[in-house]
Amino acid sequence: MRTGIATVPLDYGRCPPWLFERMRNLARSIIVVIREEFSPEEVLRRFSDPVWFQSLGCVIGFDWNSSGLTTTTLGAIKVGLFDIQDSLGIYICGGKGKTSKKTPEEIEAYGISRGLSFAPKLIYASKMAAKVDSSLIQDNYQIYHHNFLFTKSGEWAVIQQGLNTQNQTARRYHWLSSLLQKDPERKDITEEPHSGIISGAKSKPLNLVAIKSRGNKDISVDLVKESPKQFLKDIRIISENSNVLMRQKKLPGFSEMELNNVEFKWHPVLKEKFNLKRLEKTIFFANSLEPKNFENLLSLKGIGPKTIRALSLVSEIIYGARPSYQDPARYTFAHGGKDGTPYFVDRNIYDKTIKMINKGILKSQISNREKVEAQKRLINNIYK
Repeated sequence: MRTGIATVPLDYGRCPPWLFERMRNLARSIIVVIREEFSPEEVLRRFSDPVWFQSLGCVIGFDWNSSGLTTTTLGAIKVGLFDIQDSLGIYICGGKGKTSKKTPEEIEAYGISRGLSFAPKLIYASKMAAKVDSSLIQDNYQIYHHNFLFTKSGEWAVIQQGLNTQNQTARRYHWLSSLLQKDPERKDITEEPHSGIISGAKSKPLNLVAIKSRGNKDISVDLVKESPKQFLKDIRIISENSNVLMRQKKLPGFSEMELNNVEFKWHPVLKEKFNLKRLEKTIFFANSLEPKNFENLLSLKGIGPKTIRALSLVSEIIYGARPSYQDPARYTFAHGGKDGTPYFVDRNIYDKTIKMINKGILKSQISNREKVEAQKRLINNIYK
């Protein structure tokens, strides 16, 4: 799993039909060229790169600093590839709002109509991608857009976007299945999923995908499997007492901790509010299913951000297993930087990228005037 994040201002406007039609035609041609020159899997790899995807949206004519770039670009691509998806070997499911919730149904329909035996695995991947980014990275971005792309070989990619109404920004998450198998040190799909991340707004979210959070997650699973009653007792104490002294009994040498009526340095413990009756039902339901590991626990129905946060809180306060509060967003570049950060520009790769996009423009089924305008946008984005 690899995730990329880009933070852009929320945009509540609509793409005019004349622009959407042209975006559809140009994006279709560019993707067809990449597919012909390389493979369906290479198309997914490109989409998993947040910088490349942002560049694609700019080249086909959408605002670079708008949240609408994600939704409109993917909408145009989904429509543009629909009638040639079988010949391309690339399928796109999901979308914005209510359409995103129909993603499992769309995958299942493709599985039946195309005879894809691996469709259930794709449905699981789609659901888990949404759960990881909404429950394990609690950064106040609510997922509202989810696209799932896959090939006939079973490879897949996810692009989903969340919104934060408080600071009026959106954050985009990218996944790629082929990278999941390349890191033998990764414990499961919930650990260290991020690379190629860019973000303009950073915070201190509860970050349970970090390796540093592994101990916190392990204790969370143990609490559900072995000590649900003790967990509920502990979370009730934390929730109902603003100034209490708690002594750690299971880990030798763990120091006492006094919870004064102030926020912790890294997160506001005392502002946490849980529906204890609902939490009790959820925990005992999960206990009855005996989850084998944290990924298994997260996949269970009813296990969402609130439950995960409660388990993480008890694991930290009572058992001393502190999770990570470092924002996983960091800055990377598609072709390097002129000052060598993170590395110097590779001119050959840069030139190949420009050549490939320009070739897609020239082969697209649009007017000569539109091709010239597209090339101008390409040049402007390269040299500005």
